[in-house]
Amino acid sequence: MASTHELGEYLARRPRRADAQRNYDALLSAAREVFGESGVNASLEEVARRAGVGIGTLYRNFPSRRELFEAVYIDEVQALSRSVADVAHLSPWDALVAWLNRFVAYAATKRALREELAYDSEVFRRCRSEIYAAGEPLLNRAQQAGAVRADTSFDDLLRLISGIVAFQFPEQDQRDRVLAIALDGLRYPPALA
Repeated sequence: MASTHELGEYLARRPRRADAQRNYDALLSAAREVFGESGVNASLEEVARRAGVGIGTLYRNFPSRRELFEAVYIDEVQALSRSVADVAHLSPWDALVAWLNRFVAYAATKRALREELAYDSEVFRRCRSEIYAAGEPLLNRAQQAGAVRADTSFDDLLRLISGIVAFQFPEQDQRDRVLAIALDGLRYPPALA
C-alpha cells in the first residue's frame, strides 16, 4: 500500500518558501488546465503564461515535461485519496458511490497523462496503490453493511468503472446513466447457477 510518505521522493521537490510554493501551485493548476484542454502535447509556454510566471520558473520547478506530468498526476491522486474524508459521514453505499463519482471525474480527465506516464512506471504504480488504499476500505465498508455484493473486489470495481470512463459518450448524461446502471449491479447478489 503506498502512502503520501512513499511518494515523498516526488513530493520533496515541492518548494519550501511561500513565494516559491505559490509559483509551484500556480504551475500545477495551469498545467492541469492546459493538459485538460490540449492534451499532453500542450505548450509548456502556455502553462507558464497561465501560471503568471516565466518559462525559466517552470523549468526550475519541473526540469522536464515528464516531471510536470508526474507532479500533476500525483497531485490529482492525492486529492482523490483525500476526498475519502469528504464522504466518510455518508452511509456505506452513498459514500462508495460519491467517491466513485469523484474517481470517474478524475479518470475522465487523466487519460492522456496516464498514457504519457506508462502503466509500468514507478509513479503510476505508487499512485495506483494510493488509490486502492483510499477506495478499498469504502468498498469493504459497503460490503460489511450488506449494501454491495460480497464477491466484488476493488480491482473488479475499478476495471468496471475504468471501462465506462474509457468509452466516448456523446453526452455526459448518458455516461452518468451507464455508470448508475453498472453501480446498481453491485447491489444484487450473484445469480445462482
